[in-house]
Amino acid sequence: MSLAVQAKGEVLDVRRVGAYHVLSLTAPGVAEVTRPGHFVTLGIGGEESSMLLRRAFAIHQVQSRGVYGGTLDVVVSVHGKGTRWLADRRRHDVIDIVGPLGRPFVLPKQPVACVLVGGGYGSAPLFMLAEHLRERGCRVDVVVGAATEEKLFGTLELKRLASNLTITTDDGSLGERGRVTDVLPTVMDRVNADVVYACGPMGMLEQVARVASERGAYSQCAVEEAMACGVGVCMTCVLPVVGEDGVTRMLRSCVEGPVFRGDRVRWSDVGTIPPDTLGAPQEAGQR
Repeated sequence: MSLAVQAKGEVLDVRRVGAYHVLSLTAPGVAEVTRPGHFVTLGIGGEESSMLLRRAFAIHQVQSRGVYGGTLDVVVSVHGKGTRWLADRRRHDVIDIVGPLGRPFVLPKQPVACVLVGGGYGSAPLFMLAEHLRERGCRVDVVVGAATEEKLFGTLELKRLASNLTITTDDGSLGERGRVTDVLPTVMDRVNADVVYACGPMGMLEQVARVASERGAYSQCAVEEAMACGVGVCMTCVLPVVGEDGVTRMLRSCVEGPVFRGDRVRWSDVGTIPPDTLGAPQEAGQR
């Protein structure tokens, strides 16, 4: 569990990367303890805003020291008023930050072959992860995909970080036409992958977890669930996960996640409470 702090971050830069905006923020006390897979929540609209709910973003990169002290980058895809407000920030604007939050990726103790899979801007946390894995002597192959070339994120930088980079787009505008899961089996077989890390849409994560399990590989998936509070209070981000004891529990993505073992998430039941879940509501005749 991370030791989260609340900090007033100052915007250092906002730059456009394809379909996305990358915000660089000062984050004293946050960047220094961040690990790959952690996320932050950002206050939206300023102190007088009617937008009360914070927005959660995976941490893309951090710098723990430098002229500004600790800094972090987040990748924003504009979908509504809150993300538009963030994308419109300017240098020296102040944003309230809480983080690092959640459980990060678990890193292997020994050098192994790893495949990292990202969908759209879901690839954002994989950059820091790739760097940490390489520091441990792991082979790092990366597969990224999106609907179009514009919706890919950071492919040039990933090419530098990866032993091999495979790109897919639904429309064939860059790389191979198709989805990441179309090429994942071939990539895994080529390097005899031991571990698969993935971040992206839930449907993609379900298929990545399936492919990994079929090949006897261990998978870790950073889920994309709506997180209203980010600290485990509101219960809007729960999903069914099978524990070590074989019992299904509704776990909070923001606290017990966002990283889960791919073979433990009941992907087809996400958005529901399966009847066999511990504490699930029972019909009158079953009591």
